[in-house]
Amino acid sequence: MSASVKQSIERGIALVASLLRASLIAAVAIMLACIAIQVVMRYVFGRAPSWSEEVAVLMFAWATMGGLALGVHEGFHVRLDFLVNQTPAPARRWFERLLESLAAVFGAYLAWSGQRFLDITGGAVSAAIGYPIEILHGFAPVAGALIFLFALRRAIYAPGSRPVTELAT
Repeated sequence: MSASVKQSIERGIALVASLLRASLIAAVAIMLACIAIQVVMRYVFGRAPSWSEEVAVLMFAWATMGGLALGVHEGFHVRLDFLVNQTPAPARRWFERLLESLAAVFGAYLAWSGQRFLDITGGAVSAAIGYPIEILHGFAPVAGALIFLFALRRAIYAPGSRPVTELAT
């Protein structure tokens, strides 16, 4: 693979990660605003709007699923390093690649099973707002695809390497 192709792939992944990060910031801000509106309306005016909880749950779902994918990209996802630290230094890099490959397999499975769930529940609408439930259930296959992409990148380009965002600047 030529250096220019590799650099283009890196920049594409960096762009995807930047868009993901921005969407997560927006989701958390919207979620917090909805919760604040709900609390003020309930305790000051005695009646909370029906939409605020549903929007907050929707944003929380994306923050959770998208945050999982961003964690894989940035290398801050939850994992136990006990076995990795016990591995001799020459084999550690290959063990890290194995773990990143397993994360990619998990991402692929999440994308596949999330898509199947989306197919099963398609056509339903949310209770309060009436938005298509595919929006909520679509977070799993999207997050799975992103996890697959980010973990595969980390497995190929050596685990423990700099995040994609640093390489693309």
